[in-house]
Amino acid sequence: MELAEGRLLAHTGCVSRRVKVVILSDVHYAGPAEQARGWTETAVISNPLLKLAAWSYRYYFWRRDPFAHNHLLDRFLQQAPRAEAVVANGDYSCDTAFVGLCDDPSHESASLCVGRLREAYGPQMHLTIGDHELGKMSLFGQRGGLRLASWRRTVEDLGLSPFWSFELGANVLVGVTSSLLALPVYAPEVLSAEAAEWNRLRDAHRVRVSELFSNLGRKQRVVLFCHDPSALPFLFEDPAVRSRLGQISATVLGHLHSPFLLNCGRRLTGMPAVNFLGNAVRRMSVALRKSQVWDEFKIRLCPALAGIELYKDGGYYEMELDPEGICAPEFVFHPLPWGM
Repeated sequence: MELAEGRLLAHTGCVSRRVKVVILSDVHYAGPAEQARGWTETAVISNPLLKLAAWSYRYYFWRRDPFAHNHLLDRFLQQAPRAEAVVANGDYSCDTAFVGLCDDPSHESASLCVGRLREAYGPQMHLTIGDHELGKMSLFGQRGGLRLASWRRTVEDLGLSPFWSFELGANVLVGVTSSLLALPVYAPEVLSAEAAEWNRLRDAHRVRVSELFSNLGRKQRVVLFCHDPSALPFLFEDPAVRSRLGQISATVLGHLHSPFLLNCGRRLTGMPAVNFLGNAVRRMSVALRKSQVWDEFKIRLCPALAGIELYKDGGYYEMELDPEGICAPEFVFHPLPWGM
């Protein structure tokens, strides 16, 4: 494979030409049908005080208008540099029904987003599966959850692979499905009639991940793409993964949208599980209880293209790899301003 044009890094001891990879995450594209439906987060909340809290959170902190940022995908496609590979790290729709891509408007949004990325990059485009593809309960309204119909539409209709890997020199780039690996965290959101099949899918996924790490060459280095950091403690439990942690040169996360939230998560490491404030708090607290292992994976957050309302800190990354796998990856962040 011909390597993309890079630069020489003699000052770090790396004299080989670097390989460039472009990374984006959490596009949350809003197709026509999702825009016509409108935002549903507060509509599914009956308690007026909780509805006000949810509105305030969305308006001031998270994202005031979730449908107002499609132009950032346009801007990314216009300015992202030529690269050997492009990786999108999950969450392609707004998931306004909270059940993933079995919902037709959400499927339309994801199809438009993924279609544009594939049209721009062809076989260089690699896409991981995020939690919004498969379904996730609303933050405050306790509606929705994982659906097997969304799994089928994601994998069969949209053509996203639950597990993928490819090599760039001594580097092995690997994409995993975090919702499968972290299924115990999401278990209360699974329909009882579908639980056995979800567990079967998870077991098969874990086997593929374990086999890849077991078969790594001594000089190979892994760059892991995992949408939700909740999956990392479950990866750490795998003996094959744990024995090869030294060969992981970086793990690129999505899901959290902003470095601010990653820093908050680090400060809350080890907190007890909170089971009495609703499913969303339970899910986040369970993930944070074991987050002390995150740094074992050399994590780096790729924020949402739009970031969050409070900081407007979205953008994308360029990653440069040493083809010989000797030097650590280098990351350059490119912010995307919100203005049209």
